[in-house]
Amino acid sequence: MKEIVCTLCPNGCQVTVDEDTFSTSGNRCPRGKTYAIDELKCPKRSVTTTVKTIFKDKPTASVKTSQNIEKKYIFDLIKLLGKITLKERVKPGTVILENVFGTGVNIITTCDME
Repeated sequence: MKEIVCTLCPNGCQVTVDEDTFSTSGNRCPRGKTYAIDELKCPKRSVTTTVKTIFKDKPTASVKTSQNIEKKYIFDLIKLLGKITLKERVKPGTVILENVFGTGVNIITTCDME
């Protein structure tokens, strides 16, 4: 049995998951069950960070994953983003990397540089 705190809503349910059958208890809604099982099978997280730019008035631009990405990719993603320098001004939601590591996850900007 594994205990996981669901973070999808303010309830913060303490969900107990049977690692063999993936049956759950303690979740107050169906999302808690899905979250706990996903957390055991393939944990994912959102990533927010910054990338460099060529602009003196905005030397960095904030970016994030368009959806959660598997935890196993996070450190490689941070290294990859450290090598990127934006050479044009962007609006929020601009895709700067598509389908990173073949995951279907895009890297998008969260800042307005215009």
